[in-house]
Amino acid sequence: MEYVQIALIFSLLNKIKNQLQSLLLLLIPALLLFLSSCEKEDQTIQTQNENPNPPENGVGEARDISSFDLVAEMGVGWNLGNSFDVRSRDKTIWGNPNPSKPIIDAVKAKGFGTLRIPITWGFHQSTSSPFTIEPAYLSRIKSIVDYGFQNNMHVIINVHHDNDWVKPNANEAEYTKERLASLWTQVSNYFIAYNDSLVFETLNEPRLEGIPQEWSGGTPEGRGYINDFHKAAVDAIRATGGNNTKRHIMITTWAASTESSAMNDLVIPNNDPKVIISLHTYFPWPFAGEASIPWGSAQDKQNLQNELERIRQKWIINKGRPVILGEWGSIEANPIQSRLEYASFYAHEAAKRNLLTIVWDDGGRFRLYDRHSLDWDYSNIATAIIEATNP
Repeated sequence: MEYVQIALIFSLLNKIKNQLQSLLLLLIPALLLFLSSCEKEDQTIQTQNENPNPPENGVGEARDISSFDLVAEMGVGWNLGNSFDVRSRDKTIWGNPNPSKPIIDAVKAKGFGTLRIPITWGFHQSTSSPFTIEPAYLSRIKSIVDYGFQNNMHVIINVHHDNDWVKPNANEAEYTKERLASLWTQVSNYFIAYNDSLVFETLNEPRLEGIPQEWSGGTPEGRGYINDFHKAAVDAIRATGGNNTKRHIMITTWAASTESSAMNDLVIPNNDPKVIISLHTYFPWPFAGEASIPWGSAQDKQNLQNELERIRQKWIINKGRPVILGEWGSIEANPIQSRLEYASFYAHEAAKRNLLTIVWDDGGRFRLYDRHSLDWDYSNIATAIIEATNP
């Protein structure tokens, strides 16, 4: 009897063992699949934490808004002068360090809403077709553009100090058009994902250097070639499609001059509705650029008002085009009180007339911000500009 009971027990144990084995055969694959999915989830979370990929500032669909609306929202501007526009591969030889994010952060913190980045391309572009721009140089430009967008600024990039190959004369006009069109095609494609907060400026102060009319409005022939250059650039930008069909584009007169002959002969390419007029007026130059005369009398102020009003009447009233005064300012050789009064008056009177101002800061004699010490040398002038623009 005892043997029978023992046999039954062993038989029962064998059944239990077989059932457990079957159950394990079912559970193990499921367990392995569960552990594998957990491992993948952990790896995904770790990858996301190590490589965050938030949307880039400035990237997105461009709005179909008017250039007047864009200029109205841009905010008073500051120039990163004598950096990327240096006529050398070494962008520090004119005295400024390489641009950095703390500089742009400080400009925004002061109250400036627009960053203009003057750029010389010739030292980083091949001189024969297809006129390729060095990818590393485009990447350097992009880093500063991104610093502007990370500060919620509008950004302007241009062609600056390239007068050794941008020549409005019969002998070199065709070469200039071909090279300029290639340049803007490459730049437009490179920045095509950026929305309308990025503005293109086709040329800066285009002119023939050394001729008697260099700074007095140029010649009729030369002004005609500059119109051709603007059209070549605008056509190249628009042809890249995407956001560049809505991109706002600044064009300028001969030497960015406000001389009547220069303004009268400027032709808007294709009557493009998203073209903004770019002018420079360091008025009066003997004070602003030479420190050879005083400034501040009632007549001085009236003369400056007349200059700004003449610009407004010509473009905003008569032509229906917004205006950006892309460069202005005064050198530090002038008495500080005169510079303060001039900056405040100029900024206020321009803003009254809906003329957007972008003060010239070259880190030298027009310096407001010291890029070496990362501090404002003339904080009071910068503050005066901001307060006078936004009373």
